[in-house]
Amino acid sequence: MIWIGTGVVLLVVVLVTAVLVATHRGSSVPGPAKPSAADLAAPKALQRAAAAIGFHPEPIPGVGKIEDDPASAAVPATNPGLLAVGTAAPSFTLKTPLGETASLHDFAGKALLLEFFATSCPHCQAEAPHLEKLYRSLDHSRYAMASINADGEGAPSIYAFHRYFGLTYPALIDVRGRAGSWHSPGALGPVTAAYKIVNFPTFYVISPSGRVRYAANAEEPTAKLMQELQRAAAGG
Repeated sequence: MIWIGTGVVLLVVVLVTAVLVATHRGSSVPGPAKPSAADLAAPKALQRAAAAIGFHPEPIPGVGKIEDDPASAAVPATNPGLLAVGTAAPSFTLKTPLGETASLHDFAGKALLLEFFATSCPHCQAEAPHLEKLYRSLDHSRYAMASINADGEGAPSIYAFHRYFGLTYPALIDVRGRAGSWHSPGALGPVTAAYKIVNFPTFYVISPSGRVRYAANAEEPTAKLMQELQRAAAGG
């Protein structure tokens, strides 16, 4: 009976371990990436503040799967309030956690992929490595990419997220009043409000002339995002 009981316990342990491994694999969120050169050169005070945030991904089963699917797998937007195709993209001028400024005007003449994200969003965490791969593949003379934090987080939280995933495209701070952080969001920022964001991630593709050409509010196939960037670049 002792041997039988021990065998049952071992079997349960093996099954639980298998489930945990399968759940982790099912999330498709990788471990920490090599930080970018810019992140490594960040002020020590920012690095300490980011470390104190304690950011780490919290994957859920099923996320991070659609990114590798063909463009045809994209699902229609569910937020009826998103800016309509043809609308002039609201202007913005925001700063990165490192204090660099970026504005919509800076991207004029290029097709722009604009992502609105939250660091605590599992879908945004799953998207991040795919977006970085897409960004590195782009012809930067024709295409641009940026992300805007959409739940009022401050510089340390956004820096921690970008450093964890080794992201090199700009992340921008959009804060109204007191800044929030990972798991403790702040107030909706003015740019986030202007773009009618209600969930994460939300994507906009903006034409070289500054018009909305595509909008989606869920994880997207990378092929679909590239397809819409190409269409925006061709359409002006």
